[in-house]
Amino acid sequence: MILSPLIAALALSLPAVSPDDAPEIPVGVARVDVTPEGPVRLTGYGNRSTESEGVDQRLWAKALAIGGDDGDGPAVLITVDNLGIPDRMTTEVARRLADRSGLARDRLAISASHTHTAPALTNVAPFLFPEFPNRTEQAHIDQYTETLTDHLTNVALEALADRRPGKLAWGVGSADFAANRRVLRDGQWVGFGVNPDGPTDHSLPVIRVTDLDGSTRAVLASYACHCTTLTGEFNQICGDWAGDAQEAIERDLPGAIALIAIGCGADANPEPRGERAQARAHGEAIAQAVSKVLNAQMTPLGGVSHAQLSRVNLPFAPLPSREDWQARAGQTNQQGLHARTMLARLDKGESLPEALEGYPVQVWAFGDELAMVFLAGEVVVDYALHLRRVADPERLWINAYSNDAPCYIASDRLLDEGGYEVDGSMIFYGQPTRFAPGVEGIIIDAVRDLLPPAFLATEN
Repeated sequence: MILSPLIAALALSLPAVSPDDAPEIPVGVARVDVTPEGPVRLTGYGNRSTESEGVDQRLWAKALAIGGDDGDGPAVLITVDNLGIPDRMTTEVARRLADRSGLARDRLAISASHTHTAPALTNVAPFLFPEFPNRTEQAHIDQYTETLTDHLTNVALEALADRRPGKLAWGVGSADFAANRRVLRDGQWVGFGVNPDGPTDHSLPVIRVTDLDGSTRAVLASYACHCTTLTGEFNQICGDWAGDAQEAIERDLPGAIALIAIGCGADANPEPRGERAQARAHGEAIAQAVSKVLNAQMTPLGGVSHAQLSRVNLPFAPLPSREDWQARAGQTNQQGLHARTMLARLDKGESLPEALEGYPVQVWAFGDELAMVFLAGEVVVDYALHLRRVADPERLWINAYSNDAPCYIASDRLLDEGGYEVDGSMIFYGQPTRFAPGVEGIIIDAVRDLLPPAFLATEN
C-alpha cells in the first residue's frame, strides 16, 4: 500500500485560501554548522572500522521559533543532521532553554534527519560496532556529543531572538523514492530488498514561513524514508538525501532556510541507493516536490495553540535467560558484545529492564488547522497508517526520529513477521529483547489522548 494517491486527494481537498489570510505571528529561524572539526566514528552502519575520512557535505542544526506574544509562549522545532538525538540531550537542551528563555518543555521538539553518515553520539546505538570504540575514538564521540548539545541550545536561542512578524501556511505534496525494504516469504521477514507490495508513505507535508512582504524565510518539510542512500562503504561526513534536499531548496529560494524532518519511514529505504549521485537526485526530488506545494494553494496557519508531551512505558517480551546470554556471549560480533555486557550487568546484581520506560509522545496543534505529532525512535509506517484512522488525515503531520533515539518502534504486524526492525536492531540499540505485542496500541492511545478533540476522526 502506497499512500501518495491518498495524499494527492487530500491536497486537492485543502481549502483554497491564500496565505495572505494567515494571521501575523512572530517567527524566527536560525541555523548553525554542526560539522565535526576532525575525524570521528560515524554512526548508522556497523561495518565501518575507522574514523571518518573527510567531509563531503556540511551538517546543520536549524531551528524554527513560532509565536510568543500570547500567554502560551513560543514553540521551537529543531532539526539536525544526525542519526538520532537521545532523550538526555533533548532534556538538557530543554533545561538550558527553560533557564535562559523560559521555554516550556512541551513547546520544544528536536527531530533528526537520521542520516547514516553523521558522527556517532554517546550511548546512541552503543552496540553498533563489533567492538567498542577505543579510548581516543570514544573521546572524540563524547566531545562531539557535548558540542552538539551546545549547538542545539544556541540555535534555538538564535531563532527565538530572530522572531519578527511573519506568516505560516502549509500544504502536502509527494515524493516517490521511498520503497518498503522488508522482503517477506510466507509472511515472514527474509531480508532487505524492495517489497513493492509493502506499505510506504509518500506524503510530503510542507510549512512555509514568509515575511510580511511575501518573501520566503523558511521551509519545513518531512518525508518518511530512511536516510540511507549512502551505504557503510561511504565513510565521509554527509547529510545524505536530507542534506541534499536542504541545499536544493535553499538554492531555489535564496535567503531561505530549509529544515527537513523524517516521518514514519523506519521500514523504507530510498531507491535507488548506493551512490552519491543518487542521494543528490533524491534531494532534488524533494526540492521539486516542495516547489509544487509552494506554488499551489496552501492553508494559512496561526501559532502553536496547543502543546503537550507525555511519556509511556513500552513492555518488552520475556527477557532472555542467563543461559541464553551465555550461549551468545562467545560470538565475536555485535550480538556477542551485547550478550557479554548483559551478563556483566547481571553479575553486578543489576536487573535488566522489562520495559522501555519514558517513551516520549508529543503533539502540537496550530489552531484547528493542523496537528503535528512527534514520535521517538525509528517508527515504522504502520503508525502513520493507524494514526490516519484515529485522527483527521487532512490535518495531520507525523514526525518520527524526534526527542529520543531508543530503538526501532515496531508495529504489531512487524512483530508477527519478525526480522531486523523487530529483533536484530534491538541489539545495536542496547535493548534486552524485542517488544511485547501491544506497544502499537499504547503509543496510538497516547497520541489520541494528547490530540485536541477537534482532530479526532468522527468514528472515534
